[in-house]
Amino acid sequence: MFKQMFDAESSTLTYLIVDDLSREAILIDPVASHIDDYITLINALNYQLKYSVETHVHADHITASGQLREKLAAKTGVSKLCGAATADLQLNDGDAIYFGTQQIKVIATPGHTAGSVSFLWNDRIFTGDALLINGCGRTDFQSGDAEALFDSITNKIFSLPDETLIYPGHDYNGHRVSCVGQEKTINPRLAGKSKDEFVKLMRNLNLPKPKLIDTAVPANRMCGVTDDMVQHG
Repeated sequence: MFKQMFDAESSTLTYLIVDDLSREAILIDPVASHIDDYITLINALNYQLKYSVETHVHADHITASGQLREKLAAKTGVSKLCGAATADLQLNDGDAIYFGTQQIKVIATPGHTAGSVSFLWNDRIFTGDALLINGCGRTDFQSGDAEALFDSITNKIFSLPDETLIYPGHDYNGHRVSCVGQEKTINPRLAGKSKDEFVKLMRNLNLPKPKLIDTAVPANRMCGVTDDMVQHG
């Protein structure tokens, strides 16, 4: 079972994958404001949420992972390079996450942030903010590196078969899924671009600072559970 969910406020895409035999499940990039929706869905369908994992430490929303650990005993997972010391799994490139008969492979795709990872599951890859549909994540904060992002996309994501489905961490234009072959061919930031051209483009985006970055990043390094939340239940 596979379900894609959307948070309109931050344009975040969250993914639920369930192993049909064991009914063990994993959530990718859950959003705190939807915690009740996730719990209702999981309980209604009698799933066991085994893991809640992040593609990176987000700057535009607060994760639900820590609350899901408290309420459903799901283990949290974040790249060890993200500085999220409270996460149960400190993920490394090449790690495998198992739930039931399913396996997700961790692929380090730094550039948007130093700790960005993508998750490969069968014929689809969850790219977080590394590669978006017709775009890519910005590289001007959280140890972002345009050269590293270009290498992550072209050497790792684009090395997958063209028919591999791409499910991004965000979309702002109503898109929900792409594929490697399409992004190679028509992504305006990457198609036909050299590394130097890509780096120059990324360094001149002049985007506004994310509104929640000063609160979201510290909170997400604590898996979304702040001291205030702990004290007040």
